[in-house]
Amino acid sequence: MNYQMAVENTKPPLTGDQSLAARPHVLVIDDDDRIRDLVARYLTEHGFMVATTSCAAEARKALEAFTFDVLVVDVMMPGETGLDFTRDLRTRSDLPVLLLTALGETDDRIAGLESGADDYLPKPFEPREMVLRLQAILRRRPKPRDLKKPVRIGRWVYDPAGHTLTDGAETQRLTTTEISLLNALVLKSGQVISRDDLARMCDMDDSGERTIDVQITRLRRKIEEDSRMPRYLQTVRGKGYLLRVEMV
Repeated sequence: MNYQMAVENTKPPLTGDQSLAARPHVLVIDDDDRIRDLVARYLTEHGFMVATTSCAAEARKALEAFTFDVLVVDVMMPGETGLDFTRDLRTRSDLPVLLLTALGETDDRIAGLESGADDYLPKPFEPREMVLRLQAILRRRPKPRDLKKPVRIGRWVYDPAGHTLTDGAETQRLTTTEISLLNALVLKSGQVISRDDLARMCDMDDSGERTIDVQITRLRRKIEEDSRMPRYLQTVRGKGYLLRVEMV
């Protein structure tokens, strides 16, 4: 297996919540050796356990061998691009993804989010911003709070405890960001939530209004029979979003 582990050798051992096992485990996938090593070194210095690979094929081998909390994926890789890799990953995993790319136009960011990424960071970027975005993504991971009982959304039943969306015969795979959004919407079901409030509830304050819209569109496609005419996850023009649910 051709991948490298970035190991922090210069700092004393940590204990308790700062132990190695407690640190977030991140896999960095980038074909540029210099950027990959710089990202790995910076993340390691800021409390992450880091593994690196140079392509999607190597990344899949690493994912089979190790458990990670989040992925940092370069978009412009030769062969299988980061977008292709993320789309394929989403068919079987909700592992959070932060995309890195030199393409910073709005359409490129939307394409990244539509591929299933949780966030998108254009190059060049400040390493500190990358750390903050990863920390925000990790905070969105489902927490056993507030929501306990399943709710019905049309033909689907959403179980907040198990983070599952199913109709009995079919189960929809949800990403970490989609679960976070759905939890927030269910918690405030029947109420209009502004984009800003929804972003704050989901630790997406820095992601931008368009990011919320794209993620809501992805979630709506999984919930609604016709996402172009939504019945349950509705847009209230000029105010935000509203989710209609029934108790099971």
